[in-house]
Amino acid sequence: MRDFQMVDVFGSGPFSGNPVAVVFAADDLDTETMQRITRWFNLSETTFLLPPTNPDADYRVRIFTLERELPFAGHPTLGTCHAWLKAGGEPKTDNIVIQQCEAGLIQIRRTGERLAFQAPPRIRSGPVDDATLNEVLQVLRLDSSAIVEAQWADNGPGWIAVMLESAQAVLSVNAASYHPSGVKIGLVGPHEPGSDAAWEVRAIFNSENGTLIEDPVTGSLNASVAQWLFESGRAEGGYVAAQGTKLGRAGRIHVERDTDGAIWIGGATESLVSGKAEF
Repeated sequence: MRDFQMVDVFGSGPFSGNPVAVVFAADDLDTETMQRITRWFNLSETTFLLPPTNPDADYRVRIFTLERELPFAGHPTLGTCHAWLKAGGEPKTDNIVIQQCEAGLIQIRRTGERLAFQAPPRIRSGPVDDATLNEVLQVLRLDSSAIVEAQWADNGPGWIAVMLESAQAVLSVNAASYHPSGVKIGLVGPHEPGSDAAWEVRAIFNSENGTLIEDPVTGSLNASVAQWLFESGRAEGGYVAAQGTKLGRAGRIHVERDTDGAIWIGGATESLVSGKAEF
């Protein structure tokens, strides 16, 4: 028997964000078993808590999708930190939690009831080549005239960020249902001034069999999009992004840039299910 929690991340109310399952005391579980448990939960990600091997870390986590292990992911990071704190975890430093994962050490900041992770560096940025952009247009079923700009926004998963002229244009995209090769596309467009969110974001990618999927709320994409928006002068100080609207969710991502230039991606976290599992 071991404890687990199911945490809603980036929501603006119960069941409005992106859920992650967090399994405690996973020291004795091998990789194959972790992958099998993840597929059984059937959420986009499941995480497994382990003792840290780095003395600077507060805990170690392994992050799995239905298909593979990830070195880092945004909403699983915040959800895991929330579950660890709720279970009585005490960080070495007040209001800063250090997570160890395959991508290294990730700082998570506590500000009131909200958690935020520091955006990791991108491993690829800059303009998208014509061949890749044509593939993106095919998936999105858009003409090139609809694209304001397209950039690599890859901090691990391989995101391509595509800016459209407005939030409504983002919400109007009716992507293909199938694409034979792997794609990870992040759509972003500005809301009208005075809206409760400055930007609308959508994350579209495909599974191993080519089926196109939309993610409710995506921390890694919002992190790399934020870096692009600040660098290009489209954002200053901080902003709130909306995601999941097309799916009937109400995700809200709070983005801040501190005086050192670090970007923090934060949101609400709430444990909606907790219990014990017999595995």
